[in-house]
Amino acid sequence: MATANATSIDRVIDIFEAFQHSLAPLSLTELAEAVDMPKSTCHAIVGTLTARGYLYSLSRPRALYPTRRMFDVMRDIAAKDPLVERATPVLERLRDATRETIILGKRQGDSVIYLQVVEGLHSIRYSAKPGEFKPLHSSSIGKALLGSLKEAELRDWLQERKLQAITKATKVEHDVLIDDIVTSRKQGYFVTRGENVSDVWAVAAFINVQSQPLAVAVAGPKHRIEENLAEMARLLVASCSFLSRQLVQD
Repeated sequence: MATANATSIDRVIDIFEAFQHSLAPLSLTELAEAVDMPKSTCHAIVGTLTARGYLYSLSRPRALYPTRRMFDVMRDIAAKDPLVERATPVLERLRDATRETIILGKRQGDSVIYLQVVEGLHSIRYSAKPGEFKPLHSSSIGKALLGSLKEAELRDWLQERKLQAITKATKVEHDVLIDDIVTSRKQGYFVTRGENVSDVWAVAAFINVQSQPLAVAVAGPKHRIEENLAEMARLLVASCSFLSRQLVQD
């Protein structure tokens, strides 16, 4: 029963992501094909979503499209996120100081999940979305979160894992990654140099909030981060220190 429920949830998410991809009304047949779902199953889910006010039907052409209901529900929920709501003003100030994209993330399983992304001010910038997952070993936030572990815990985590090369620069040898993380922890920040996206550098630091590690990163094109790495790291560490105190106080 649990597996069936999980599959149904996956299919509902797939339907909304199909509309996100198309950005246009879809017929029932087009929707079923887009999500690789039997038409009868798609019809049943669409019927429920329509009855609950999340989809509406068009007669000419005969098609479906989401209403604003899901947007309003998620907007209200996101506006009261107990962590992101308090962290965002600090992240925005760091964005204003660096002019680069700022990301807040935490570990979820063997990945990083982005909780908040404040887009940089440059026309050419690193872009990402909250809810995206990134590998722990190749992202700056991931390396910062691995750096929050004791070295023995880090070695235990790596022991049974073969690390995937996301780019040519990704550190996949265990000893090389461990040396990088241990050295970075001593200097107080962690850097990825094209290890997750080839032409993107990022610098990250971790904080502990109620015994839970979070990390903040400054990310941008290689030439800008490389030229200003020391200043970016200084601003990042200061912001993380302030954010840590604020979250503890709240």
